[in-house]
Amino acid sequence: MNSPAHALRNPVFCAIDTSDVGAATALAAKVADCVGGLKLGLEFYSANGPKGVQQVQKASELPLFLDLKFHDIPNTVAGAVRSAAAQVKPYMMTLMAAGGKAMMQAACKAATDVAHELIVPRPLLLAVTVLTSFDQNDLLETGVSGTVNDQVRRLAELAKLAGIDGIVCSPLEVETLRRDLGPGIKLVTPGVRPTWSEANDQKRVMTPVDAVTAGADYLVIGRPISSAPDPAAAASRIALELAPVTKSS
Repeated sequence: MNSPAHALRNPVFCAIDTSDVGAATALAAKVADCVGGLKLGLEFYSANGPKGVQQVQKASELPLFLDLKFHDIPNTVAGAVRSAAAQVKPYMMTLMAAGGKAMMQAACKAATDVAHELIVPRPLLLAVTVLTSFDQNDLLETGVSGTVNDQVRRLAELAKLAGIDGIVCSPLEVETLRRDLGPGIKLVTPGVRPTWSEANDQKRVMTPVDAVTAGADYLVIGRPISSAPDPAAAASRIALELAPVTKSS
């Protein structure tokens, strides 16, 4: 596994959940000095494509977490990874572990190949196990009879076998996955909320300090920052809370 050549200020990636380029660019500029990176997802990418992503990147020059959750046949996902790595050079990007071992292996090869061919940093490839908006009832509705924790562990082990760099998981699974997978796998956790913010639609949540203490490498935090009256102040408050349990890169 090869890590990108960026140094992060702190482990927080601010999730920018909008389709508006102007709003996304403004938020990116506001938090540029307070977070480690930015996360853009399907809503933004579908509306604006790579050019929109590049515009947001220029506003902050922060590492990008491109969260598109690729899930298709191996050849298609490999092509998508190649395209994203070449056009927007993300620090890390996601695919669904449920796509299977062959799909994840093809994605890993594509990421390595394009990095070598274009002399660009290789993005970290992250496998999404169970969405943090899911609870036990949601999982049952999809036909999975085991527990959320069992499904997360099963898919995480498969991802590791496929050569994936990291796992996206609820912070409540971090301690278990760190024990199961060892120190070589990056653990990225959405569903992180400071004590002074609302949980919103996340059902499996934890505070930033608790998540890092449990073993998380990166934290994805959206509305506690983006919906705050002063996003930069909110991001700085989180960074200050994290300071005792993290070290600057």
